[in-house]
Amino acid sequence: MMEGPGPALPEPPHPINWNLLTADEAEGAWLELNQWVNWLRHTYGLPPAVVPPFWYRHPELLWELSALHTHWLCAYDPEQNGSAPIGWHRDFADARGRLRDWVAACGTRLETDRPTRQTCWPGEGPAPAVDDVRIPDRDVDFVHFINADVARRRRVQDEVYAALAADAATTPRPSDD
Repeated sequence: MMEGPGPALPEPPHPINWNLLTADEAEGAWLELNQWVNWLRHTYGLPPAVVPPFWYRHPELLWELSALHTHWLCAYDPEQNGSAPIGWHRDFADARGRLRDWVAACGTRLETDRPTRQTCWPGEGPAPAVDDVRIPDRDVDFVHFINADVARRRRVQDEVYAALAADAATTPRPSDD
């Protein structure tokens, strides 16, 4: 039996800025979005040309699917206007076209993936070579990818906190004179 798209949220949905999430926030957001994307692809019978298995490896797909998810949450909120779902479906039709474009450009496929090729602008060095990699187990790859992202975010947070602590330790405190 297919799981539903997720539990009711304790607060109104809001857009996610993936660049600003803490490690813990990112972990929860990744898991929630992954569950919803699985529900979406099964519910609507979406082919890998629209939602490929390795969508999470491509920021352009992540941002598009995340925005679509937020839109879905808002459209199906019990407090929402009764016509909101039809608006979501209209926008979903537009998003499917964009998703096809993103998938075609990034080169991810059913069993293989590669980083999205980047065009170098004048004055920039050459773009790194990109090769297709076969990924035999999507769920294992997802867990490794998310764990690496969360670990990277934790390192950044730790560096920021360490810098703040060092700054606080060297900053003279006003005297109580």
